[in-house]
Amino acid sequence: MPIDDESRDAEQAAAPSAPSVTPQAPAEAGAEPVARGGRHLPTATLVGVGLLAVIMASLLIRKEVFIVVAAGATCVALWELDQAFSRRRIRLPLVPLWVGAFGICLSAYHTGLEGLMVAVMLTIAAAAVWRIVDGGGGAAIRDAAGATFAVAYLPLMVGFVMLMLASDQGEWKVLLFILLAVANDVGGFFAGTRFGKHPLAPTVSPKKSWEGLAGSFLLTVVVALVGVSLLGLDPVSGVVLGILTPVSATLGDLAESLIKRDLGLKDMGSVLPGHGGVLDRIDSMLLTAPFVYVVLTVSSAAVS
Repeated sequence: MPIDDESRDAEQAAAPSAPSVTPQAPAEAGAEPVARGGRHLPTATLVGVGLLAVIMASLLIRKEVFIVVAAGATCVALWELDQAFSRRRIRLPLVPLWVGAFGICLSAYHTGLEGLMVAVMLTIAAAAVWRIVDGGGGAAIRDAAGATFAVAYLPLMVGFVMLMLASDQGEWKVLLFILLAVANDVGGFFAGTRFGKHPLAPTVSPKKSWEGLAGSFLLTVVVALVGVSLLGLDPVSGVVLGILTPVSATLGDLAESLIKRDLGLKDMGSVLPGHGGVLDRIDSMLLTAPFVYVVLTVSSAAVS
């Protein structure tokens, strides 16, 4: 149900202030383990391992299979974003966005960076025309602006993964990109739950801590160095990836947290038990993709 500005102000005034990062009380005997944010840890772990297995299988079977998986996940995330934006009376024209998501992924894979940018512009134009034909006025402008943001936030970022996939050793570069994101999450989770005392951004994401960020840096650097070594790339690129990934991933995660906070949501969806929605799972990867693509491209060119 849409929420007007007055209702939103009233809710914000009545809402309690964000809690600080404090150690949680020990769980009662027999209680099932729960991750930060109230998620069921065994379920989250099982789903996460299953997702990683599906991604690895699609990469190793055939690159085109991974393209379908990635584009399909993007379409689900666009639907989740539309459901979330509807709380502010913004409706995304999903049909052209879904078609455009597949077009952007295929164009990036087959024709490179130029094809990616052309497909992005065509998708934005198609979404705007679709919405105007459906009805003009201020609502159409608002929805078209939302569609432009959605394209830049989701299909465009996924397009950089497709650029990685199309390059030499592309499937292994994409796998490294995904493992870097996993290392960032795992390192941050365990360091944050064990040592986290100093909140990183208490008003945006109270559970994040500087200690958790340090854990992300540590594990991500290790994974990056091993990964670039197996790819035959310069170790310096591994250090760069190990530094850029936690920074960009944390910014991406905080950006989605800001969106959810403004919309009054805990999760963007519920299709992934223990994780929330698809967008909740890939939020930290979206902003990371362009940086990983650039670093791996430069490093590959240097050794060729």
